[in-house]
Formats: sequence, structure tokens, C-alpha cells
Amino acid sequence: MIPALNTFRSRAAMTGRALRAGNTFASQKRFLSLHEYLSMDLLNKYGVNTPKSIPAKTPEEAFEAAKKFGGKPVVIKAQVLAGGRGKGHFDNGLKGGVHLVKTPEEVRDLAKQMIGAKLITKQTGAAGRECNAVMIAEARPPKKEYYVALLNDRVKQLPAMIASSEGGTSIEEVAAENPDAIITTTIDLEKGLDAQTAQQIAHKLGFSGPEQEKQAADIFQKLYKLFDERDATQVEINPLAESQDGEVLCMDAKLGFDDNADFRQIDVFKQRDLTQEDPIEVEAGKYGLNFIKLDGNIGCLVNGAGLAMATLDVLSLNGGQPANFLDVGGGANAAAVKKAFELLLQSKDVRAIFVNIFGGIMRCDVIADGIVQATKELDLKIPLVVRLQGTKEQEAKKIIKDSGLKIAAFDDLDQAAAKAVEVAK
Repeated sequence: MIPALNTFRSRAAMTGRALRAGNTFASQKRFLSLHEYLSMDLLNKYGVNTPKSIPAKTPEEAFEAAKKFGGKPVVIKAQVLAGGRGKGHFDNGLKGGVHLVKTPEEVRDLAKQMIGAKLITKQTGAAGRECNAVMIAEARPPKKEYYVALLNDRVKQLPAMIASSEGGTSIEEVAAENPDAIITTTIDLEKGLDAQTAQQIAHKLGFSGPEQEKQAADIFQKLYKLFDERDATQVEINPLAESQDGEVLCMDAKLGFDDNADFRQIDVFKQRDLTQEDPIEVEAGKYGLNFIKLDGNIGCLVNGAGLAMATLDVLSLNGGQPANFLDVGGGANAAAVKKAFELLLQSKDVRAIFVNIFGGIMRCDVIADGIVQATKELDLKIPLVVRLQGTKEQEAKKIIKDSGLKIAAFDDLDQAAAKAVEVAK
């Protein structure tokens, strides 16, 4: 019901091909996300109203930060790159990553429990993500909560603003239960978000008065300016709130940025927090590989996101469970293939490796060279099933045959998948 939002949040859609220029790889990676306190700082630079907030990386810093609010109630928020923090729990037993507290002493006690612990939410999975910082923010009780986001609508190939009068909750739930509560506005690239359109959106959301509508419209335009100038892929405010005193504020922010624009947005990408990312996925990115860990026992090495998804499906149809989604893209070399094998073998759960390559831009003989090199140098002990089709296919098959290695080679995808499932048992 919200195509742009669903497209953005699909991990498969974010896995693309890698291109090689000389010895340097540049791949389409996951979009950069910033911690909330960094997002708030960027919003403020664009003149967007937010509650006053201060980050802290130790309990004592949190204590000192809380004292700066003059004895007023504050909110302490765990800084973890995942949604659902308020409903999450820490691996040490603490419930909730967001708490309303009254004293600096309470802030310090909660910071002690949060910093260094792992927060587990619906988005992190059972492993959770480590909390290395907290944000202390002034408590601004909302009179009414709204939702607003700027995204790229890939169907219309234009930016879109998604807004709803039902903020402070999951927008997916709103879309499922009350789709009429969502307003989607396509934005012209030449005009941008003009004042009249912004005012119309604010009016439809039903703010309490003309002044609040004006504030909201002004925020919408500033958010779009940030979205446009910073090569953002997502600017999500949930909630956008009208406070009890009539001020419209961005209470929480999730910002994402296009990795292909990192050379233009150096100051933004300097703030990337690698501790929030899977170390294997980070290492894979250095070689132009896209790696997403799954829960099965068959390591998959493919080229292209579409073939990767088909490979996962055919393994599942044959009763198997993929251990990962590893895309070598269209320009990998033998060294990258070897690195791919190393990454696959880091998981003790992997009992077989299935290589499924369709050679187009990616030549099958290059993959075959990498397979042979990796098998010999890594002293591969687990079964290896290979299917190579397309460019330089015959040369690739000869390389594998002449290697003398114990590699099960197939032409038929279903047969290859069935063999991979069999040997992984």
C-alpha cells in the first residue's frame, strides 16, 4: 500500500551488482543510516525544530547531560540502529530502550544498564545490537502525533512524501488497518516541494490551527531540502508532534543516505557506525560483495540479486535452507571469489557450498579460476556444488575438470540445488 516505503525496506532490493574499475570495487551497498542524535543534529542544521537533546557515551556523561535540563523530566534513548527500541529489551534484562525519567541519578543508572549491552528488537533479531551511546532529550508531551517521510518512489521515479495523522506507531500497521489515513504526494523534481503543496498536506493532516499548519508546512519544505541536498534515500519522522504548548516538533528521526553519493556527502558518511553492522557484511563490501547472513546450512555464491533470490527459492523448494545471500555481482575477480569462500566458511553452520553463476558481464571462467584457487588455498573440506552457465561456460567447465578437485558440477539448476541439499544433510 506504500510502494516507496516497501521498496526501500526490502533488503533484496538493496542488493545490487558490483562494478570493477582497475583494482577498485564500487558496489551498490545498503543505504547508510545515522544514529538518532546525529540525525537530530542534521535536522537542526536545516532549521527543523526538535526537542533539545544531548548524546552521551558513558554513564557519567549521561548524568552531566541530564543536569543541563534544569531538573525537568527527560527521556533517555538507547542509540541503536533499529526500529522498535521502546518495545525492545536488553540482553541484561532491562526492558525498553526508551525511558522517561525525573532525575539525573536515574539517567545515570539507566545509562549504566544500556551502554555496552545489546538491545533486542523486532528489527535486530535475537542477536540484538550493541548500544554504545544514549541520547538525553527534553520531555515534550505531545498533544497529537503524526507521521511524515520522504522516500524515492521507484515506480514513478520521483520523490514522494508520505504523511499520516496516525503517528507514533508502525506505519505498516496503519497501512494495513486504515489505509485512508495515509496521504502520498509525488514531488516534481524541478519544482521541489513548494509552499502551497506543503500547506495542503499540513491541512489534510488536521493540525489544531493555522499557526500549527504553517509550522508543519515549513518543516515539510525543510525536510525535503535536506532530502534533496544530502542525497537521502529516506527521511522518516515518527512521530512529528504538536506539543501541548502548540509547537510542531520532530520527535524522532530515521535518516538514510545513498551510498553511491558518498563522495559528495563526505561529512555525512564519516559518521557511519560500523559497530552497528555485521562484521562479515562490512568485510564483504570491501571486495564489492553483497553478503546477507541467513539461518540455514548451505552457503550460496551467485551473481545478481535476481538470480540470488531464485537460488534461495529453489533450495527451499528442494527442502534446503540457505545460509546466506552472497552476490559477487558482475565484475568480481578470482581474489574476490576467494574472499567470498572465506566469508562463507566463517559460519560453522555451513555444511555445503552452492555456486550458481549465470555469465553475462561476469565471465564463468573467472569464477571457475576463483573456485579452484579458493578450494586449494583454503583446503576446502565441505562439499562444493557448482552450476556455471553463459559467457565462457565451456572454458569454465574445462578449468574445473582439469583441476582434479572433487567438485560436483551441473547444468540443470534444479538438479544442482537438489544435490546441494543432499550433501548438506
